[in-house]
Amino acid sequence: MIWAKEETLSRQEIEEIQTKKLLKLVRYVYEKVEPYRRKMDEAGVKPEDIKSLEDLKKLPFTTKQDFRDNYPYGLFAVDKSELVRIHASSGTTGKPTVVGYTKNDLDTWSECVTRIACAGGAEPSDVCQICFGYGMFTGALGLHYGLERMGACIIPSSTGNSEKQIMYMKDYGTTLLVATPSYALRLGEVAVQTGLNPQTDLKLKTALVGSELLTEAMRHEMKKTYGEHVNVTSNYGMSELCGPGVSGECLELNGMHINEDHFICEVIDPNTGEVLPAGEKGELVVTCLSKEALPLIRYRTRDITRLTYEPCKCGRTTARMENLSGRTDDMLKIRGVNVFPSQIEEVLLRTDEIGPHYEIIVDRVNHSDILTIRVELTPQSMTDDFTELDRIKNKLHSQLRTMLGLDAKIKLESPNTLKRFEGKAKRVTDNRKENMA
Repeated sequence: MIWAKEETLSRQEIEEIQTKKLLKLVRYVYEKVEPYRRKMDEAGVKPEDIKSLEDLKKLPFTTKQDFRDNYPYGLFAVDKSELVRIHASSGTTGKPTVVGYTKNDLDTWSECVTRIACAGGAEPSDVCQICFGYGMFTGALGLHYGLERMGACIIPSSTGNSEKQIMYMKDYGTTLLVATPSYALRLGEVAVQTGLNPQTDLKLKTALVGSELLTEAMRHEMKKTYGEHVNVTSNYGMSELCGPGVSGECLELNGMHINEDHFICEVIDPNTGEVLPAGEKGELVVTCLSKEALPLIRYRTRDITRLTYEPCKCGRTTARMENLSGRTDDMLKIRGVNVFPSQIEEVLLRTDEIGPHYEIIVDRVNHSDILTIRVELTPQSMTDDFTELDRIKNKLHSQLRTMLGLDAKIKLESPNTLKRFEGKAKRVTDNRKENMA
């Protein structure tokens, strides 16, 4: 189902909308947001210098540091009296990133989420269980209002108490699940532990997953858990940009459709800042065209993707961003090799003897980096046969060496040994940071 005509406009029509909104946005932030005015002046750029989309690259980037330097309201373009909602990041690495919304912002946000939910398989008849944490995090309320806008029924179950979540899913007839990929798998695991078969005892048709990277291996694992008939689609956003609703997969699964009448996406070389051509992989940069309270120009997301512009078989003509490869700040440099956790996950999840839960540990011993990966055996693979355990270890070691170009220590654990996460999973423990502190 396609929700809005803006999803099927021609490239010329999309760019006309973007150009008109961009010119208005640049004038707006220059007049209303002092830090933007200062950055533009330092870059030697005035609003009248921006005449087309091609001129966007003249404007300076916005980064998370700008939020920290102007905490809490310094990047806002409206008075606090015009705000109707405030959200914020967790602030685990310092002061939280604070975002605000006017009434119009909330309406635009809900519209964007409704579009990506429809693209991802949601229908007005769905019973939607939202297993994101309600609170300052944007994910839960963002999906809540977007799905409600289309007419779906909402179960705002939040996170925690997985046994009760399964009871809700079974008793209330949940057809659509909103969760992180890792928590969706955890719920399937709990369902089996309580004696249910997720494929036959639950009515799930669609999983709208976000807040974590969804690899193809993880999608395959979710379908193994809930059934091949279940749509598993990823959507993208972050609190600075509005929350969820920037883009989302359709059922063709060939990239996440961008709400281009509200966002301009670029991909840059993360080292040079140079804008890359369509199809080349780099760091995603997003300009928010419609936000009143917190307009953003060229926000560096640190997420790695590529853009394509060919119309999709689903009928949408909007640009698509490839499912994320990782984040520039998640990349590990181990013995001179760049390693993304998603590469390790891809190997682990295509290994039949291994479950979907894992932990990556990096240590430094005698000035050398040591990579250790803890994985759980599946219940079917549990054995006391050391020869068989060595075979599994050696297979993983060989496959990881081929993927990464370096050696890793493999630690096989019993099922249900590793920590489970209700929100975003923490997969990496880098002890080198502590040793260097």
